[in-house]
Amino acid sequence: MFLDKIFSRIMSVGEVKRQSIATFVSQIAFTFIGFLSTMYFAHTVGSSVLGAYFLFIAYFGIINLVTDGGLGGAAIKRISEGEEQDEYFTAYFLLRFALTVLIILGMIVMRPDFVDFDRSGVFEWLLLALVISFLNGSISSGIAGRGKMGIQAAGNFITNVSRIIIQVLAIFLGFGVAGLVGGFIAGLLIGALLKLRFFDLKLVDFEWRHIKSLSSFSFWLFLTSAGVVLYSHADSIMIGYFLSNSEVGIYQVVFQFTSLATIATVAIRTTLWPKVSRWGKSGDMRSVETSLSKAFTFSLVLAVPLFAGGAVIGDRLLYFFYGAGFATGYYVLIILFFTQIINVFQYFLTMYLGALDRQKESFQATGSATVANLILNFILIPLMGIEGAAIATLITMGMNAFLAWRFLSRRIRVRLERNSLISISKATILMLVFVGVYRFLVPLSSIWLTLIPVAIGAMIYIIVILRTDRTIYDEFRDVALKMGITWPPLL
Repeated sequence: MFLDKIFSRIMSVGEVKRQSIATFVSQIAFTFIGFLSTMYFAHTVGSSVLGAYFLFIAYFGIINLVTDGGLGGAAIKRISEGEEQDEYFTAYFLLRFALTVLIILGMIVMRPDFVDFDRSGVFEWLLLALVISFLNGSISSGIAGRGKMGIQAAGNFITNVSRIIIQVLAIFLGFGVAGLVGGFIAGLLIGALLKLRFFDLKLVDFEWRHIKSLSSFSFWLFLTSAGVVLYSHADSIMIGYFLSNSEVGIYQVVFQFTSLATIATVAIRTTLWPKVSRWGKSGDMRSVETSLSKAFTFSLVLAVPLFAGGAVIGDRLLYFFYGAGFATGYYVLIILFFTQIINVFQYFLTMYLGALDRQKESFQATGSATVANLILNFILIPLMGIEGAAIATLITMGMNAFLAWRFLSRRIRVRLERNSLISISKATILMLVFVGVYRFLVPLSSIWLTLIPVAIGAMIYIIVILRTDRTIYDEFRDVALKMGITWPPLL
């Protein structure tokens, strides 16, 4: 009875809000667990072993992109439109199966060229990861296309948590890189099996037009995804080439730390994709424009204060969280935190282009930025080390966002909620004043003395933002009241 009441209250919240909250909560929980596990890995095996694992993830991401070929996003798009869903899923499933088989056979033939992977014993792990990724990706695309984003969020949460638990146990038992890689694959499998229980699409007969429809959309989506994947992993691969695994480990740990700023962005983006696709299909551009403005606001609510706080005490946080060796990444931390603010805009602008069937333009924006990113990494990493990689990411992320904005503004009105941005700035400045004064007066000689300004600064920010911005206050109050949570009045 009690659980039924809680469930009914949760379901009373609007669909987009409810699914965004579910995804956001899972992201928060995973991020917290992920930070703790990374701290453990950093102190136990060091930056070199972590660097080798991050390089595996980079290579896996690039090869897995080819096995997907953009078909996953195309399937989500077509299934989300609500017409012939089983036929589109079946066509996607068989196409991706064929691509996966071809890529694995090609890798086996070319195994002598994978010298480093073969010597380290990771080659077989990579093949297995591609097989499990095919299963997980197929189920996830079907779930997302059907709009079951709560299930998707829960499945991704279980995937990530189970991966971390297995990795921690493996590192504790002394398995090193193999333990990290094995945990990654096990997490994918567990998440796929969980989501399979809620999967309701069927394999049916389909026609050639279904393949053509998927292929025409997936072509540009694949090129865009290729840009995103190369964009995400080129810095790690080039750092490993020009520098060492240790620098790869430091850079990626710092990058993971700054990704905290985009938790809300990922949650909202994941939820909105099928909704925007359907609104675009029905011509409801007003909902599209309103959702984009709110998405910007609620993502910046988190990203802006984290950048400000990280700039003031980020060096001490890196030192206590990960160890003295990782504190050398402080300047990278500042650059990447600012990059994450730009990433908020890039994330949504390119996503909306794709959801509105403007994938060619999304590719043009992302592809141009990717080429620039590769060139800048090639130039700046040898000159400036990991700081050069961060600067390359910052410049090209801004380029990507600007180009995407130009393309999307031809289709819809892209606007920001000015009053909310002013409120965010005011709250951030007040928080920053407190944290800055605290650091000036109190030596941050322990983890607890460092966490005090983090906690109090967060409370100052939350109180100020809720008292100065009626829009943000009303959104949170609406969700709280519908779930039966007492909410204080706005004074």
